[in-house]
Amino acid sequence: MTIKVGDTIPSMKLMMATAEGPKEVSTDDIFKGKKVVLFAVPGAFTPTCSAKHLPGFVQNAEAIKGKGVDTIACISVNDAFVMGAWGKDQGTGDKVEMLADGSAAFAKAIGLEMDITARGMGVRSQRYALVAQDGKVTHLGVEAPGGFEASKAETILGVL
Repeated sequence: MTIKVGDTIPSMKLMMATAEGPKEVSTDDIFKGKKVVLFAVPGAFTPTCSAKHLPGFVQNAEAIKGKGVDTIACISVNDAFVMGAWGKDQGTGDKVEMLADGSAAFAKAIGLEMDITARGMGVRSQRYALVAQDGKVTHLGVEAPGGFEASKAETILGVL
């Protein structure tokens, strides 16, 4: 079943790259007591993700956080090393947390996985963005295949 507005973010573990190496982080620590914007991309270093999606959130981070958002996080079905390298490449700094969902467990738990094995990419996350307050989803924008409107930073800024 796909997550929807009013649902609670599932309690589970993700990974983040740190200076000391990959670190396990819980969704509870990320979401509880905070207003969070989480956006998902099908893959790090992929064309739309690298040219538009992540850069939009980096460029608009100050405006988004100015609307009361505590954390902006990007999640992808990649490992923590790849997400860390992509964050460095994109200059995310402390603007956007880079979360690794290496086995697509989070994508599957919220019902937003997609199987693109036929295109050589395996199971990935759909492209989406959500806003959560204290772990409850208050907004969800899921893209149609090939789309890039519902989940872009400018759209999310408009719903905050």
